[in-house]
Amino acid sequence: MPEATTPARARRGRPPARAIAEADAALVARFIERAWAELGLGDNTLSSYRSDLQAFARWLGAQGSSLGAAGRAELQKYLSERTWAGYKPRSTARMLSTLRHFYRLLVRDGRIDADPTLLVDAPKLPRSLPKALSENEVEALLRAPPETPLGLRDRAMIELMYACGLRVSELVGIAATQVNLRQGVLRIVGKGGKERLVPLGDEAAHWLARYVEQARPVLLKGGRSEALFVSARRAAITRQMFWTLVRRYAVQAGIAASRISPHVLRHSFATHLLNHGADLRALQLMLGHSSLSTTQIYTLVAKEGLKRLHARHHPRG
Repeated sequence: MPEATTPARARRGRPPARAIAEADAALVARFIERAWAELGLGDNTLSSYRSDLQAFARWLGAQGSSLGAAGRAELQKYLSERTWAGYKPRSTARMLSTLRHFYRLLVRDGRIDADPTLLVDAPKLPRSLPKALSENEVEALLRAPPETPLGLRDRAMIELMYACGLRVSELVGIAATQVNLRQGVLRIVGKGGKERLVPLGDEAAHWLARYVEQARPVLLKGGRSEALFVSARRAAITRQMFWTLVRRYAVQAGIAASRISPHVLRHSFATHLLNHGADLRALQLMLGHSSLSTTQIYTLVAKEGLKRLHARHHPRG
């Protein structure tokens, strides 16, 4: 569960999380099992659902209530207290979404008569557009890694993420067997275990081939690993390790560290493709979006970029 934006002194010394009632724990476990089996949700999503429900169950327990007995008034009070505690609207909206899925299942199973979330409004969220680097900034970032085994690995990872629009979890989770350099494609396992084929592009294929042939054997030191990208200790690269590296290279490339986030290269991939005339549905397939509406946000990013370009260069801008 995301941390509230409360002062650090309020978070220090926080008591251990109270265990939830056995009946509530059983309801949460059943919901997670059903969500995995019926919806095919990924581990990260299921973990978020579990954290949200356990947090609500603990709060209800302190009020003398439970997940199966909670009503709309208790739900509204809980969400109101979250807002007062400093949780951001997006976090509260996600919590409400989890509760909607949960109570919808309880109604369907006949465990409760009415869904307490039905008349609860989600918080209004400001429209935030994905942030993307310029094409020149991406080029500078790609040139930052040195010509060493570790540098070749890092360049191959950044090239791959930008060329294929991968999620960070997809990038670090690639197995060596998922790469087909001869055909120039990757087999990516995305959210919910859904697979898709993504074209590499010549540049990414070149740097990936160099890494596989020259750097990976050096890093493995004669050992083996299923992971494509490995550390000097022959372990798979983690998300945290990768983004530490990217931020370091961003600083070297003259890009503010605040402009680098776990999704910025994926956003840059999508925005730059649209700027160069890519088809929206083709972009949807490459990004692995289940809904076209998710992909359409990048058309707004492209439009905003054109507006800034016009304002900067047109005599009547």
